[in-house]
Amino acid sequence: MLPYSNTPFRSHASARQLTILTLCALLATIVVVADTRAGEVKAWQQEWEKSVQAAKKEGQVTVYVHSTYAPAVESGAFQKAFPEIKLVPVSGVELQLERRFMAERRAGKNLADVFMVGVLRSYDFYQAKLLEPIKTALVLPEVVDESKWWQKTHHYADPEKRYLFRYVGSAQLGQVYYNTRLVNPKEFNSFWDFLNPKWRGKIEARDIRAPGTGGSAIRLFYYNPEVDPEFVKRLFSETDIAIFRDRRQGLDWLATGKFAICFWCEGVEKGKQQGLPVESFGLMKEGAALSAGQGFLTLVNQAPHPNAARVFVNWFLSREGQLNFQKALAQAEEGGPDSLRTDIPKDDVLAKSRRLDGVKYLDTDNQRDAMKPVMKLVEETLGATEKK
Repeated sequence: MLPYSNTPFRSHASARQLTILTLCALLATIVVVADTRAGEVKAWQQEWEKSVQAAKKEGQVTVYVHSTYAPAVESGAFQKAFPEIKLVPVSGVELQLERRFMAERRAGKNLADVFMVGVLRSYDFYQAKLLEPIKTALVLPEVVDESKWWQKTHHYADPEKRYLFRYVGSAQLGQVYYNTRLVNPKEFNSFWDFLNPKWRGKIEARDIRAPGTGGSAIRLFYYNPEVDPEFVKRLFSETDIAIFRDRRQGLDWLATGKFAICFWCEGVEKGKQQGLPVESFGLMKEGAALSAGQGFLTLVNQAPHPNAARVFVNWFLSREGQLNFQKALAQAEEGGPDSLRTDIPKDDVLAKSRRLDGVKYLDTDNQRDAMKPVMKLVEETLGATEKK
């Protein structure tokens, strides 16, 4: 007779042993993962604390910022977060900042830590090898986590994707404005409607050949296949367009009715708040541009306060920093731009600047040499017109 009676007990025992071993292995794995994650947390915290302490010893960070975005730097929010690090803003238009910075370099003075200007000037600095990689300076998890940003990725404008960090992506409708007493906006569904002979002699435009407002807008016209260079050429050659350089003159002409339509006027939002009869055209059927404006953040090499610069860029790109950015700019002349952070409310963003689902956007800041053919066409067209 076979001794079967002990077999089940050995099988059950083996099963229990296997279960216990499996649970032990699972627990060991959990412990290893937990230890690894704790180590990662500890690593970034140690790195961050080290940078903050070193920044406090440096005691200052100098930020060169375009005057349009200066209110965000001058708001006092960074100083409140880091009272032991003095924030020194140097504001101006891009050309002024570039000339000052280059003069300082020639004199052997390294004063700038951070630059906050547009893509063209930022790329000039990149090509001149005046920058440090900003990618490796990002430490805070909420900044490094790309899921918190538009399209779930960080956006860089340099080929290496390490130097020119883009933090703004505002809807750009063309920056075309009208006098509310002279124009019915319902007559305009397409950019081509501006070429209607009805408006000949009634359109003005800021001189796009000079640095300032309109660069992103004219790139929208030029590179959008539904508008294209032909529109740009005809706008400057067929409409008897008046060109101005004084920003106050442009807005004054529009508000007083000397001209009914203005391309790239400045100060319209503030003028509207003051009761002037001016307004922006809405979305046209050809779509809109996505513009960074002056929204590029770069780290200068040979910086006098590298640790303070690192603390500043991490804070600025954090949720708190970008909320402050939108809020501070909302109270400024041109209104709040749209941060590329998607985990913050957009209440402070100007309605026309908010990115919307379902809209065709042409990214006008993804080509470093995008303005060269545009300016060539404008120069040729205006030059031919002025000779007549």
